[in-house]
Amino acid sequence: MAKKTEATVEEKLRALYDLQLIDSRVDEIRNVRGELPLEVEDLEDDVLGLKTRLDKLKTDVETVNFEITAKKNLIEESKVLIKKYTEQQKNVRNSREFNSISKELEFQELEIQLAEKNIKEFRAQIDQKKEVISETKERLTERDTHLKHKKKELDAILAETEKEEKELLAKSLKYQDQIEERLVKAYARIRNNVKNGLAVVPIERGASGGSFFTIPPQVQVEIASRKKIITDEHSGRILVDPVLAEEEQEKMGKMFAKIQASIAL
Repeated sequence: MAKKTEATVEEKLRALYDLQLIDSRVDEIRNVRGELPLEVEDLEDDVLGLKTRLDKLKTDVETVNFEITAKKNLIEESKVLIKKYTEQQKNVRNSREFNSISKELEFQELEIQLAEKNIKEFRAQIDQKKEVISETKERLTERDTHLKHKKKELDAILAETEKEEKELLAKSLKYQDQIEERLVKAYARIRNNVKNGLAVVPIERGASGGSFFTIPPQVQVEIASRKKIITDEHSGRILVDPVLAEEEQEKMGKMFAKIQASIAL
């Protein structure tokens, strides 16, 4: 605790900006990790949808095949009746019976013709559905392969980024320990309330980072003096001068590279 009270304003500003750089890096890692699972989820939905479609197409083919079998049975039944009526015609006693049987024969012939037409149409449907099944299988194979690739990529990123995130979170706690509690709480509050989680920003072209509101020259001089902590009146962000920001960015860049190198070993 004593160490915190002894820190100069400049040391606090540097620690705050370092903390911001660490937390922003953690945000980047989580964003990358956040997009990939969604992509994997979309691919899983695609694969499931294609499998469902494939199952339905196969069921449709089975149904049509059942219809073909039913029509073939109807044809056989009609042939049996034709044979029966043909024999009966030989023993008719009058023209009325002959005409009646002739109508039955004609009807059964028409039944056979209609059934054969239906069978032809059903077979055309099956050919069409088989073509769609083939295309769906190809699409399913392609999406499934892509899904496996993305899952592998996600697993690799998870394995890599989780280690880096753990290291960075430990560093974040270390830097928080260099800052008095009230500033850490203020930093956390600002970070939760502003866009992109940027609570500490450098001056860029006379305005606070990410803002279009110009900072008066006298305030810029005060910020550059590093004698007190100054916040942007519009966004509430803590402001640091560009020289300090550049120095800390270079320092933290080396630290991030070192962490990544140690993880890669």
